[in-house]
Amino acid sequence: MIIEKMTLADFDLIKENLQTEFDEFWTPGVLKSELENINSKYIVAKENNEIIGFAGIIVTPIDVEITNIVTKKSKRKKGIGKALLEKIIEIAKQTEMENISLEVNEENRIAIALYENHGFEKIGIRKNYYNGKHNAIIMTKVLK
Repeated sequence: MIIEKMTLADFDLIKENLQTEFDEFWTPGVLKSELENINSKYIVAKENNEIIGFAGIIVTPIDVEITNIVTKKSKRKKGIGKALLEKIIEIAKQTEMENISLEVNEENRIAIALYENHGFEKIGIRKNYYNGKHNAIIMTKVLK
């Protein structure tokens, strides 16, 4: 597996099956606008030239926010999310910001455990954030 900067060419490879093979939360239009945002940084995980996951951050005036970490549904539970998270943290440390934060669905126990294992702490909740049904847990990690 290799992890590298995500390009618009990578986006073109996954846009047609983004919501079926990766994540129903993000539309192709939203992902493309994130890739074009000068404050965003996206990476992609590839295996034999197949895109098996991607992750992104956005640098705000106060911190770095993880926008998403997504693994192809057929490739989950193989350490891809962990590798993407570690690379995203490495990139975030280069921004000079003190913290990195994220929101995660309270139902996603696997992701919560992954973030906690990498030093993220729960700091709050956004009620009914996901589809008006599930709460988001806000987590943060000190980078410095």
